Amino acid sequence: MSDTTADGEVGSEATEPEATEAEANGIAARYEEVDGERLLAFSADGGRATVAQNIDGYAMLKVRAGPTGDELERYYGFEMALDHVAELLGVAVDDLPIPDAAADMGM
Repeated sequence: MSDTTADGEVGSEATEPEATEAEANGIAARYEEVDGERLLAFSADGGRATVAQNIDGYAMLKVRAGPTGDELERYYGFEMALDHVAELLGVAVDDLPIPDAAADMGM
């Protein structure tokens, strides 16, 4: 299905969301939706950690060592997953930047 804009251009109704990024306190965060998952990947000082959730947003959050890494732990709450990420990166949880698109992750 397509939509027609006011100027007559035809566009696709379903578009792939773009990745969003945030950076603070020497920590980079990238949110994207890939292969049926919502991924929030963090990196700092060479360390990496990712929070993953299914695209529908109702499943438990998985913490991984990287976007495609092995699952380390599962959490219901976003805050608990972020605590684990902060521990893996050796930073304070309050220092983790959260892109707006990822703010609603968790159950």
